[in-house]
Amino acid sequence: MGVVSLISLYIIPVIIGFILIYGTAKKVPTYESFVEGGKEGINIAFSIIPYLVGMLVSISIFRASGAMDFFIDILRPALQFIGFPAEVAPLALIRPISGTAALGMTTDLISTYGPDSFIGRLASTMQGSTDTTFYVLTVYFGAVGIKKMGDALKVGLLADLVGIIASIVIVLLLFGG
Repeated sequence: MGVVSLISLYIIPVIIGFILIYGTAKKVPTYESFVEGGKEGINIAFSIIPYLVGMLVSISIFRASGAMDFFIDILRPALQFIGFPAEVAPLALIRPISGTAALGMTTDLISTYGPDSFIGRLASTMQGSTDTTFYVLTVYFGAVGIKKMGDALKVGLLADLVGIIASIVIVLLLFGG
């Protein structure tokens, strides 16, 4: 077993042990703090459920209604002109909304075109270079009661756009088109 394997095997238990020992040395009631954190976690999970259900239903409606396919068909000529595969466009659109849906699309693209294809590499790179902006805003901001999220939305979507562009550029530079 290599050094990296040993480190990865023991890093989490070592961190947890360190936290427990440090907390005990500082006279913090570690077990009680752990239980209190668990209670807060359950409360947060329950408060997130309505936002999560709303987001998942919206995504399902968007995909099942054919709106996403319609939107991609409109964009197809422009995408082909810039050399962006239209097959990856739904991933670019759905990634800011749902990580699970985007992962499903990425898996489907890799299964269809192969992991070493341009589309497979682009989808994988895009999956790792962007975030679920609407999900984060809806679920986490909603859970803590933040109502005004306009600037966070703008910055999040800008970061997603930069991630998509960077994915295309990097995959083109490293693997060609």
